[in-house]
Amino acid sequence: MKKQILVGLCLLAAQLTFAQESINLFNGENLDGWINHGEEKWFVEDGELICESGPKGEYGYLSTEKFYKDFELTLEFKQEADGNSGVFIRSTFEGTKVTGWQVEVAPPGKDTGGIYESYGRGWLIKPDPEKDKALKMGEWNTMKIRVDGPEVTSWLNGVQMVHLEDEKIGEGEGAIALQIHDGGGIRVKWRNIELVPLD
Repeated sequence: MKKQILVGLCLLAAQLTFAQESINLFNGENLDGWINHGEEKWFVEDGELICESGPKGEYGYLSTEKFYKDFELTLEFKQEADGNSGVFIRSTFEGTKVTGWQVEVAPPGKDTGGIYESYGRGWLIKPDPEKDKALKMGEWNTMKIRVDGPEVTSWLNGVQMVHLEDEKIGEGEGAIALQIHDGGGIRVKWRNIELVPLD
């Protein structure tokens, strides 16, 4: 009996480990597994993924080759210069026109952690203004995004920023993408981009 219980516990532990196995989306060496949309700069330096405005200062995106539906995504970002960027979920692209939803990454006072629908309804939800103090401009920040069916929740440095339930998001299919905003003068670093599938 003890042996059966032990075997059962081992199988359960193995199942839990498998269910929570993370996928490293960025290998720290190159942009394998990613697609560049636009003419802005995306490159790897000292194990970090860096985005910079190009000469034209237009929108740019770096998306995963694979589509991801339900997941928990954790990443770190460090804003230098302007720092206006974002993390897109369930998104598709035609050139630099994106269809999908952005979890905002922006300078202080500009709603980091909020959810924006590009070329659609615009802002769907913004964090309460007092939560903006969770952002550490010019330092490394940890963002977590949980996408499960129609529900999206974002955290910044351990602070829950927003929770949204939206039918249209629930129907979405697409890639995860990082954004560089238009306007020029932007530079953001990224690292430790890890995803845990929920399905």
